[in-house]
Amino acid sequence: MTAIITASALMNELAADRPPVLLDVRWQLGGPPGYPEYRAGHLPGAVYVDLDRDLAGPPSAAGRHPLPELSVLTAALRRAGVTADRAVVVYDGGQGWAAARAWWLLRWAGHRAVRVLDGGLAAWTAEGGPLTTEEPDVTEGDFTPVPGGMPVLTADEAAALARRGVLLDARAAERYRGEVEPIDPVGGHIPGARSAPTTENTGPDGRLLPAARLAGRFAGLGAGPGAEVGVYCGSGVSAAHQVLALDVAGIPAALYVGSWSEWSADPSRPVATGPQPG
Repeated sequence: MTAIITASALMNELAADRPPVLLDVRWQLGGPPGYPEYRAGHLPGAVYVDLDRDLAGPPSAAGRHPLPELSVLTAALRRAGVTADRAVVVYDGGQGWAAARAWWLLRWAGHRAVRVLDGGLAAWTAEGGPLTTEEPDVTEGDFTPVPGGMPVLTADEAAALARRGVLLDARAAERYRGEVEPIDPVGGHIPGARSAPTTENTGPDGRLLPAARLAGRFAGLGAGPGAEVGVYCGSGVSAAHQVLALDVAGIPAALYVGSWSEWSADPSRPVATGPQPG
């Protein structure tokens, strides 16, 4: 199953006898919370899932958005009506990062039929899709997460992959170079990593570039067919969008969930700065 779905295709599926489960995962780094936006208008039938509370564990030495406890993830997904035998579509406000994190986490947890609404809420409304303020009555789901559906990297594994294969840094280029660091204690990047800002995977409308263009972009970074590829960002959210783009391009990739927020919290780990991998 492809990792993305267009707004028009989603409209058709929602009109079918067994529509997909819809998850609204609107989120912004530093807030405001997405739930008020959800209450102000969302896709009919969508259930709100909170990224910070449901799709990540509490901030810790493992990063700002570590993997959630399985019990928390299980409860959140069942509360949202997720079942093992029914497709899921996730969307956010349009940037795609939060939706990609939900997609990646469901895939990691073993769900086989998850897609991201390409372009998010903006694409839906641009196609004339309706919004509602009514929150649906949800039949509790039965999905049981089984970790291992998507590859992950530890800090040590990310460091080794940067030398052995291709480790992509999905943050803004100025953060990669160490010129600006608004969140974490140290600026720069993992030595050997290559700068690949997530924002370059989408067009002005927030939709992913065509698969062929994505493949060309990643090939230029060394992430072509047969390459061993890993991705990190600040806290494992925008990097999930990079993994999504790589998937659309036909390139498997592992996610370093702890990302720079974990790496930079350990003063013993080396840091490279400047435009070169180092």
